[in-house]
Amino acid sequence: MTMHIQHNEHEKQKLKTTGGIIVATGWTSGENKPHPLLKMGSITAVKRIVLTFQQVGISPIVVIIGYEADKIEHDLADYGVIFLHNEQYENSQMFDSAKIGLSYLLNKCDQVIFNPVNILMFSPNTIQKMMESGKKLLSPSFHGKTGHPLLISSELIPKVLEYNGNMGMRGAIRDIGVKRQWIDIEDEGVLNDGDDIDRSNQLLEKHNQHILHPFVRVSIEKESMFFNSKTKLLLILIEDTQSVRSACNHIALSYSKAWNMLNELEHELGYTVVERKHGGKNGGKTYLTKEGSEFLKKYQQFEHNVREYAKDEFIRLF
Repeated sequence: MTMHIQHNEHEKQKLKTTGGIIVATGWTSGENKPHPLLKMGSITAVKRIVLTFQQVGISPIVVIIGYEADKIEHDLADYGVIFLHNEQYENSQMFDSAKIGLSYLLNKCDQVIFNPVNILMFSPNTIQKMMESGKKLLSPSFHGKTGHPLLISSELIPKVLEYNGNMGMRGAIRDIGVKRQWIDIEDEGVLNDGDDIDRSNQLLEKHNQHILHPFVRVSIEKESMFFNSKTKLLLILIEDTQSVRSACNHIALSYSKAWNMLNELEHELGYTVVERKHGGKNGGKTYLTKEGSEFLKKYQQFEHNVREYAKDEFIRLF
């Protein structure tokens, strides 16, 4: 109890929800380079960013994919991210992918951290400071040079989406009507491009220390596991899209497997979690029942509490 009182001000800051966007289409500046799957240490570039985001509680994390999408989905299958496809990735700019992510996160969180996959060595502490800054439009700066990621308040997203000029995110920021601010950070990772292999390798050991954290998988079981983070994400996306098929497309899950998971969940809980409504020219829709929605909220709170406790204990003991 004392710990919660001492950190009360920090907890107020954390109540501001933050979503994340990682552009991992595999094409940067017109070059055919599979940056998302580039190994940095023993893990891929995109997984390294996901781990960094998760350490500071960013959720949901949206990964925009295109080139070798199936391999990226496989690489992140157990990491609770949402996949959005840029079908035109070969003929579009990074800003087009950013718009896909921003459109999805509109009204789902208070602020967004946006990052291209080739910038991957920034520390969780850097993002934490940005998230708690209270700024509407913020970039990190290392020795006077602007880096990534970029923080955008959700209230600015509609204005970003309106921009159709040829200057990408930079042009949208210029025309948004809110002055961008900078936060000075002693973190060279905000500038480091994954293509600079030598420098990235020099930063690797330091970054591995930054992302050292407990990784807790929470599940609910009887004789076997019937609810985990994958099932949680399925319910969240059904609630959002009102479609099991659409939900499956966002988390690389087969339609038949999804229904098996839902049927097993309902069997174990003893009540209906999803309601199927048939008919209409576009087919039926699927909704969470009142009981299903309440179960999801309780699980999310339970999962959050467990992870916060694990993080506090990890810091205390290690």
